[in-house]
Amino acid sequence: MSYLEQSTRYVPYSDRPFGRWKYFIPDEIKDRADRSRYVETLDRAFETYTRWLEPMQQHYRRLNPMRKPKKSGAVAADSDQEYAASIRAQALDTLRGLLPAATQSNVGIYGSGQAYEALLLRMRAHPLEESRRVADLMLHELRKVIPAFVQRVDRENRGVRWSEYLRTRNQASRELDINIGIVDETENDEVTLVDHDREGEVKVVAAALYAVSNLSYDRLLAAARNMTVEERTQVLRTCVGDRRNRRHRPGRAFEHATYTFDILSDYGAFRDLQRHRMLTVDWQELTTRHAPTRPAAIDDAGALSDWSRVMDESEDLHEQLARRYSSTVAQYAVSMAYRIRFHMRMNAREAMHVIELRTAPQGHSAYRRICRKMHHLIATHARHEAIAAAMKFVDYSELGAERLEAARRRCQPTLVGIPWDTGRRLEPPISPPEATPKRSSKTAGESHQAGEPNILPLDGFEVDVATVFDEAGEGRSKPRRRPPPAGPGTVRTPEGR
Repeated sequence: MSYLEQSTRYVPYSDRPFGRWKYFIPDEIKDRADRSRYVETLDRAFETYTRWLEPMQQHYRRLNPMRKPKKSGAVAADSDQEYAASIRAQALDTLRGLLPAATQSNVGIYGSGQAYEALLLRMRAHPLEESRRVADLMLHELRKVIPAFVQRVDRENRGVRWSEYLRTRNQASRELDINIGIVDETENDEVTLVDHDREGEVKVVAAALYAVSNLSYDRLLAAARNMTVEERTQVLRTCVGDRRNRRHRPGRAFEHATYTFDILSDYGAFRDLQRHRMLTVDWQELTTRHAPTRPAAIDDAGALSDWSRVMDESEDLHEQLARRYSSTVAQYAVSMAYRIRFHMRMNAREAMHVIELRTAPQGHSAYRRICRKMHHLIATHARHEAIAAAMKFVDYSELGAERLEAARRRCQPTLVGIPWDTGRRLEPPISPPEATPKRSSKTAGESHQAGEPNILPLDGFEVDVATVFDEAGEGRSKPRRRPPPAGPGTVRTPEGR
């Protein structure tokens, strides 16, 4: 299925249709006093959000003044529309953490009849009344266009029985966690690579050669294991081809390596990453257990007091609803700045898509940072340098005025059809020497000579990868480029291949 949601990054939630802010009041809150406190708390959160929209835009205008036209034409002037949209987007990105999870938005769904049937079965088994009611409304509309595909959803001996199985299974799982009594008060890193296929890169190389070979897969695996890093990189670079943009993606061979990331991020970033479909994603309940994030601009613009008040009121309301109703209902009250723990399992092909897309300069800094760390972990923790190197459109430009700078680069002239912004993108990272043993063109088992640079060929250049990362995995400077080896698309190995 494909989803399209009205974004809190581009649409301000400052209007009040029918005289009330755009948030949902769950039917489970029956007590009048509880409903009154819920409404008052969320009203104050929306009022704070709305009150800071203009001051926050003024703050970003001071940081990023509008470029005026110059006679020399060396620097393109900002268009009024692009500049205003970019400044507003920065302000919305900063303030969206004030909004509660109960914030309402429009969602469009595109899917097959079978997918809708499965979706409705799960929604009808959900513990929240809102989900079950929306499922009934969707079923009514779908019967107007695809009645044959959804006829079993509310049959007593088919869909009803299926939804009941899902409901009891999920409830039993929740009680199992309670019975075990696991208490985890530790805070993991923002991104952790908790599982990966140690031979994933070898399997990708073997799969890439399989379709153009007459050898069996096990023979190709054995050959790939004996290759050097440079040789595997050369194979993958050839199979990936000349990617001119991130939409040019490699073939199925990259599906033979898998990664599982455990992530602890603010709820807003989770909502952006959750929508990716060609992977497995699962998450825990949204609570106030994990401290909220706070953008630096909140302090700089003088909004710290209001921000802290909204976070405290959100925590108090969440605790009250969890005591009186359930932790599931209490999620509505949690501000989006609070962090949620989730994991994503994906193959290397989908990882390339997710990481390259979500590190683009116009993206939100929260998920840009997350996906940079994912890329870094693939290169350093999994030591899949060749796969990481194939992700050539991962962007490591400075976090800051992302949308504005992206808009400005779109206005720049091009040379030979290649955008200027390609010159701003840092090359994919390979591990720094202190994090991972240096790899060279030597075969497995041979030692690395002291003083040899850690070099991997990328796009006809040799890149000294030690300059890309610091210990925290953040890009620091462009790698030093060296002239390409003799002959197009060749790499230097001891055998001269």
